[in-house]
Amino acid sequence: MPSALSSRVAVWRTRTVPLVPGLGVVAAGVAVSVWLGALQSVLGSLVIALMLGVLLGNSGLYTMALRPGVKAGTKKLLRAGVVLLGLQLALPDILALGFEVLALIVACVVMSFVFTLHVGMRLGLTRAGATLMAAGFSICGASAVAGLQGIVNADDDETASAVAMVTLYGSVMILALPVLNGLLGLSDDSFGMWSGLAIHEVAQVVAAAGTAGATALAVATVIKLGRVLMLAPVAAVTSLSERRRPAAGDHEESTAARTGKAATHTPMIPFFVLGFLAMVALRSTGLVPQPALQTASVAATLLLAAGMFGLGAGIDIRQLVRTGRRAVMVGALSTIFLAGISLAGVLLVSPT
Repeated sequence: MPSALSSRVAVWRTRTVPLVPGLGVVAAGVAVSVWLGALQSVLGSLVIALMLGVLLGNSGLYTMALRPGVKAGTKKLLRAGVVLLGLQLALPDILALGFEVLALIVACVVMSFVFTLHVGMRLGLTRAGATLMAAGFSICGASAVAGLQGIVNADDDETASAVAMVTLYGSVMILALPVLNGLLGLSDDSFGMWSGLAIHEVAQVVAAAGTAGATALAVATVIKLGRVLMLAPVAAVTSLSERRRPAAGDHEESTAARTGKAATHTPMIPFFVLGFLAMVALRSTGLVPQPALQTASVAATLLLAAGMFGLGAGIDIRQLVRTGRRAVMVGALSTIFLAGISLAGVLLVSPT
């Protein structure tokens, strides 16, 4: 019995010891990204973590000793972070917006997703890359990109490109929407609705809506959380689409055909989506104490940042630069489209 235990311990050490240097670097990268993210409101900690990973991966410091630990569990960390993100959403708060506003949220997300996916593929992005752009711009920025990355089997360069575009155009919207609001003369409620519908990242929404006061900020935050909730159905539909495409004979456009990798089985509804919905349901009961919600929020940020750092380390920045112009064009068109349809919807629902 002792010998069997010793053997198991030896196996465990053999598997884990090589991971320690890389995991230490990931932990340091996450700590720095969270610290830098707290110092300003333009770049979130997830984006910073991705950037730090890119810097490491494209430097001479990314040695073979670091790679196993940095790569370990990247996809699992991202999905665990998305699951915990569900604890930030309470259905009663979303439903209190009313049918018209809820319908507007769904319409904006669906129309923006379909538009961005179509334009992205027409302008030369892969289906996986266009899907990540569509998710990031229409739902909730980097978190949505992380959620769909594994479903569509996108490569690290496609993921980085989508996150970069969300960051670029979300930052532009932080500056542009308050200026446009000054010209349009929207009420605080209407501007809050527009900010929540049109801007990509939660932090970016807060930065823009906060310029119009507490009322606009409160409305924008709840609207934005309503968009975040759309991550679950969009991920489920995307997963179903990925399952059906090879069966329809679309092998030449599939990721497996593009990369030469064997096709992987995509679950009908990914487990992390079910976990996300379970966390939303748990939060909606009102039984989770506030300290636990705050802890879960911090944990979600740390998990997502760790996953983003791992993704960034696998990115070839030269390849990203070569394909960047198409993504820039797609991002611009998607941002203009979403801003336009969301403003039209806001004026219809709340014309004052």
